[in-house]
Amino acid sequence: MLHFSPLKQSIIWFLVVIGLVFALPNVLPERIRGGQDVVGTLPSFVPSKTVNLGLDLQGGTHLLYEVDVSSVKQAKLEAAVDDARQFLRSEKPIIPATGFRIVDSTVSFRLARPAQMDLALKRLEPINTVDQASLLTGGAKPPFVIESDPVSGRISYTLEDEALEKEIRDAVARSIEVIRQRIDELGTREPTIQRKGDDRIIVEVPGKSDPERIKELVGQTAKMTFHMLDTSVSIGEAMAGRIPPGAKLVESVNPSEPNVLIRRRPLVDGEDLIDSKPSFNQSGQPAVSFRFNGKGARRFGKATAENVGRRFAIVLDDRVISAPVINSPILGGSGIIEGGFTTETANDLSILLRAGALPAKLTVLDQGSVGAELGADSISAGTIALIIGFVAVVVFMVLVYGFMGLIADAALIANVLLIVGALSALQATLTLPGIAGIILTIGMAVDANVLIFGRVREEYRSGRTPINAVETGFIKARSTILDANITTLIAAVLLLQFGSGPVKGFGVTLAIGIFTSVFTAFVFSRMLTSYWLFKAKPKALPI
Repeated sequence: MLHFSPLKQSIIWFLVVIGLVFALPNVLPERIRGGQDVVGTLPSFVPSKTVNLGLDLQGGTHLLYEVDVSSVKQAKLEAAVDDARQFLRSEKPIIPATGFRIVDSTVSFRLARPAQMDLALKRLEPINTVDQASLLTGGAKPPFVIESDPVSGRISYTLEDEALEKEIRDAVARSIEVIRQRIDELGTREPTIQRKGDDRIIVEVPGKSDPERIKELVGQTAKMTFHMLDTSVSIGEAMAGRIPPGAKLVESVNPSEPNVLIRRRPLVDGEDLIDSKPSFNQSGQPAVSFRFNGKGARRFGKATAENVGRRFAIVLDDRVISAPVINSPILGGSGIIEGGFTTETANDLSILLRAGALPAKLTVLDQGSVGAELGADSISAGTIALIIGFVAVVVFMVLVYGFMGLIADAALIANVLLIVGALSALQATLTLPGIAGIILTIGMAVDANVLIFGRVREEYRSGRTPINAVETGFIKARSTILDANITTLIAAVLLLQFGSGPVKGFGVTLAIGIFTSVFTAFVFSRMLTSYWLFKAKPKALPI
């Protein structure tokens, strides 16, 4: 138990030195280690990353968004209009309908042949069905109130208030997830994103981020769809108000073609995209490449095969960013978007497409910054607490366990170095609760040594030799130490899985600290003890 082969010793010292190397940049000035806009003097192979500080320690950008409730309702009603058109024409006999209108919360239209009312209502049933998720949660009430007049052929769908409230709740929840993915794509660590009230979202991003870029990236809906162009009328006629049924006039980013008439129903939408990334076109200009899933690839391939020689539009947030001609069927499920991008805008668009579209428009209600002074005070207070706690523990161990207490203190120093080194290497985020986690880890590491030395003392007093007492003490304390740390590790894993922000920061340092504590208390300190025993060969244990 006390014998360490040269290989084991080398591995243990290697891990400790690696921890020291990764922890060292945190105490070096920026001119040496390098940083943002600063070229350091350290060799390229030497680690230069420091621990990331969370929002509560370094401040950052604060944004308050409001979900546009009217756009949520409008999207629900427009979807009902599109579904009604499709279902009425989905099979023979086709049921012609005209006068589709949206007024307040009601969709209305008239059947050209009122005698087809029963058949029409049957075909339109899917619009008012309840999804499986609502059935499981008990919300089995249909979203619309249907009224029909068999004489005039008029049918109306009125959206229920409860259904609208559910749509808003879902929109806020989906918006939070999309925002989180977009900010994560920027490489930002541990942003705070949470609901406030019924329709507001707080976004706080730590560090010296660019607030305007964050606003632009987060606030853009990024709903991308692919539509065929409608050529049944000229653009002039469409702008004069003569827009054919099932078509709509949208703006274009191309100044030579400021308006484009497209079919309302998309060929494929952004939900079928599984990847997008910045790239370059054949002329070397920045562009965005994209790839569909199997379903999207089939639909896109079929649509392009049937419309060779015609133009289709790539629409982002109701603006046409490209309208190329289909020269041949696009069957591979991938393509490229050209739209006069810069390198940065191409990268931002690829981020937006990967993260997915927001379900509703977001409006910035408030913008500010979280002051760094509170973070500096917190770091100072946390550092003072860490130093005081560390010194108190070091003194206590020496007073109670004598020379072996010094060995425990050496293991404790190695433990702190390994924690800081691991946080730097993993680029984990340190929050104020994370500092508390480090302080807790110091106590846990010493607790393991107390258990070990307590066992050693008992074995020595029972008549064992110093070497035998130390060896037996480490063996008997092992299972207790492992049991205690495994149960704590379970709690840390749950914090990492379900926590967010500062709570997750506490879980990070706690989880790392558990591994380093077991290593330093049970392996490193045992190796140091064996060095002392075999070199000094004491006749009595100073414990």
